[in-house]
Amino acid sequence: MQRYFIKLAYDGTNYHGWQSQENANTVQSELEKALSTILSNKIEITGAGRTDTGVHAREYFAHFDLNEPFDKSGLDNLLYRLNAILSEDISIFFIFPVRNETHARFSAVSRTYKYYISRKKNPFFNKYSWNVFGELDIKKMNDASKVLFEYIDFTSFSKLHTDVKTNNCKIMQAEWNEENNMIVFTLKADRFLRNMVRAIVGTIIDVGKGKVSIDEFKNIIESKNRSEAGYSVPAKGLFLDKVEYPPDIIML
Repeated sequence: MQRYFIKLAYDGTNYHGWQSQENANTVQSELEKALSTILSNKIEITGAGRTDTGVHAREYFAHFDLNEPFDKSGLDNLLYRLNAILSEDISIFFIFPVRNETHARFSAVSRTYKYYISRKKNPFFNKYSWNVFGELDIKKMNDASKVLFEYIDFTSFSKLHTDVKTNNCKIMQAEWNEENNMIVFTLKADRFLRNMVRAIVGTIIDVGKGKVSIDEFKNIIESKNRSEAGYSVPAKGLFLDKVEYPPDIIML
């Protein structure tokens, strides 16, 4: 048996997230269907993690196993055929062999998300950002982001009734930057909870609008109560930007 990683990107607009669901169109189900068709065998794939309905991914990884390994030309052909059969909102960049114990989800050491807020109404930004009117204090929003480093339990920003064993996450990067009438929030951590990024963004936006103070933001985190946190912002502005793995997973 040989395990392979797929590096891909997708526009999540038309999908109910990554993970397969009954009676719903998902990225995982589309990719499994395409692989199974090409290889004339039922192929199951495992992704780097869930993304919610409407969330996009600039960089995503998934793995699958084959009993009969491909050589490089076989992988190149598979890559070409996958891109030919998949819709235009899913792109496959690379397929490469990894060590068999490597897992697309559990071997990842970090994930980076970016959330995009547009400051002016623009038809070309609307699909991939959330338009927010009014004043936003970016300095206060960055002050609130620094608070995230003081905590590991982010229950207050998690979707209720999930099946995870812990709500602890290690934040590695959290910052807001202004770029050409866009405000971009970057959040990097070892793992994320369901709906976590969108809930954090909504709460920090309230800080930027002067509705929530830094001390109140700390109280929200410490309450471990989702109802205390802010609005979960629209999915269309959220991108999974990067997934990182140890450098020794690839088999050359």
